[in-house]
Amino acid sequence: MKTFFTSCPAIIHDPPHVLADIIHQGHPIPPKHFRLEIDHDGIAWITFDSPKSSVNVWNEETLREFNHLLETIEHDTRVRALVLRSAKDRIFVAGADIKAIRNMQNVRVNELIWLGQAVFDRLARLKVPKVAAIHGACMGGGFEVTLACDWRIASDSDSTKIGLPETQLGILPAWGGSTRLPRLIGVRKALDLITSGKLLNASEAKRKGLVSHVVPPERLDTLARRLVRGRKPVFRYRFENLLSPVIGFMAERKVREKTRGLYPSVTKAVEVVTDAVHGDIENGLLLERNAVAELIKSHDSARLIDLFFKREEASKRPAASGTALPIHDATVIGAGVMGAGIAHTLASRGVRVLMTDVSNDSLARGLERIHGLVSDATRRRLVTKVQARDTLDRISTTHVPVPMNRQHLVIEAATESMDLKKKIFADLAARVSEDTILATNTSALSVAELAKTVPHPERVIGLHFFNPVHRMPLVEIITLPETSADVLATAVSFVQKLGKTPVVVKDSPGFLVNRILVPYLMEAVRLHESGIPVKDIDEAMLEFGMPMGPMRLLDEIGLDVAAHVAKTLADAFPDRFPHTDALDKLVSAGHLGKKTGQGFYRYEKGHEVADTSHADLPRHESIQTNLALLISQEAMRCLKEGIARNADDIDLAMVLGTGYPPFRGGPITFARDTGIIDY
Repeated sequence: MKTFFTSCPAIIHDPPHVLADIIHQGHPIPPKHFRLEIDHDGIAWITFDSPKSSVNVWNEETLREFNHLLETIEHDTRVRALVLRSAKDRIFVAGADIKAIRNMQNVRVNELIWLGQAVFDRLARLKVPKVAAIHGACMGGGFEVTLACDWRIASDSDSTKIGLPETQLGILPAWGGSTRLPRLIGVRKALDLITSGKLLNASEAKRKGLVSHVVPPERLDTLARRLVRGRKPVFRYRFENLLSPVIGFMAERKVREKTRGLYPSVTKAVEVVTDAVHGDIENGLLLERNAVAELIKSHDSARLIDLFFKREEASKRPAASGTALPIHDATVIGAGVMGAGIAHTLASRGVRVLMTDVSNDSLARGLERIHGLVSDATRRRLVTKVQARDTLDRISTTHVPVPMNRQHLVIEAATESMDLKKKIFADLAARVSEDTILATNTSALSVAELAKTVPHPERVIGLHFFNPVHRMPLVEIITLPETSADVLATAVSFVQKLGKTPVVVKDSPGFLVNRILVPYLMEAVRLHESGIPVKDIDEAMLEFGMPMGPMRLLDEIGLDVAAHVAKTLADAFPDRFPHTDALDKLVSAGHLGKKTGQGFYRYEKGHEVADTSHADLPRHESIQTNLALLISQEAMRCLKEGIARNADDIDLAMVLGTGYPPFRGGPITFARDTGIIDY
């Protein structure tokens, strides 16, 4: 059996004719995206620095340029080593130019895969020592080029994130990532990274073997110079890779249990990685090419790529008008689950936070929650101990009224009671300056009614964070007709600074996500009342692609909370949100869901007690059709009423806020593609 360390042919066999010219006979192109410098020690420094752009990406132009630089190095007898680096502040290489790929025909995508494989293979075969000095985001093709180097070293900057997220776009790493990574770190770890698409910080990347050294950014060049003067690292065959068929079988079973076969890119990645680890490199590259050629044809990949761009745009797009002011200090009113979660998120992103509540006991419980979140993130190596300490240092607390005239932003996160929130807002009005932004974290209550309690209602806005705050990427920004353009611009910029995705919506009962979600949940309850078992309803929607069935979701939310939101919407839309007694009966009996151990399911020590009932599979399709139709219908109503700015925002909000199946593109895209309702 040939392996990575045996002899290999000089170049990938039989590339298409158009790429043979690019790789072999192409004329030198004056580099626009790279700088090549050869120093007195014979080290060739290739610096990736795309002009007029804050990012570096791989496309046909940059791959051609890089290829010609490699050819130059091959023929320059002065060169004794190569270092690849980036001139960008926060980006090493962001990966392939997904925007260009989206607009390509499939045959052109296949040619681009050929080109990337050939160029990176050329880099791998260079006989001189090679170092990739990673500073900033190093994702997808950005990481795959480093796998063709002998050493990968990384800066300890917060901006350094390393990984292969291609399966999140419905494809898989095909520029050598699926072939070289398992040879580097072993099949088991490689499968975990590739199938999850997770991005790692520098310290976690080192722990998993993706990089060999982590140093401050200013020491990267010095370390690179030292490494190339020594011996190349010895390739170590991973004996666990001999068991790749067994590991792959277990991984595929686990993936199918988790995804129910709805994400072909993930199952295909398991197949490719476990096969590509054997034989020579070109065999693995062939497997990668064939897999991507198959996956790129699917509608799922197109929807996932479109969704990626919707999220990218929303995460970076400023408000249409107004001036965004920087927020350095904020107050969070309430130290409960949501208040503590919001305070933790703000502090972890560099905002100084004052968290207040009515008693020291409440604050102590809130701080305990925050310490738990920070400890968990540290244990999982998502943050360093220094970052954890800095997060906690930014949080102060008080249970007595204090002046807040210097606070830029106050976020009220008290219990969902209009009377309580009005009282808090009236009190705040006397203690903040006239230009302090007053925000409420509410899931359904009227922001307009709250705004009436304070002078200058143009500075009142809703910031609806989702639970758990540190994990959920969506924030609904609720606006009023009188909301100041500067306040909205500041809120959008602030949410983006937190690493969240903002979706701007109008003040309306349930806003956007809950407005669409509640009819779906209440119809699920009605189906159960009609005699359909809880398990059947949940299994049907898991097969549709939802991350959790509606009945289980109600238990997680809390039946008392769900009943409150449902009543709010039933009062606002009595003709379309019929009230059901089932939730009220359960709440009256003290069965509030998971938190009390009893809801639609029964729980012991926080875990569901196994149900021995069997699902009725033939009934699942009709349940799916019924419930999916309700979601799309309500989404279309929200679009027609102008609750959100456009269909893209609605689709994005439902995917990020509820876990609506990303491969379906969102409820409006699903309606358009399937024709279940008139789009």
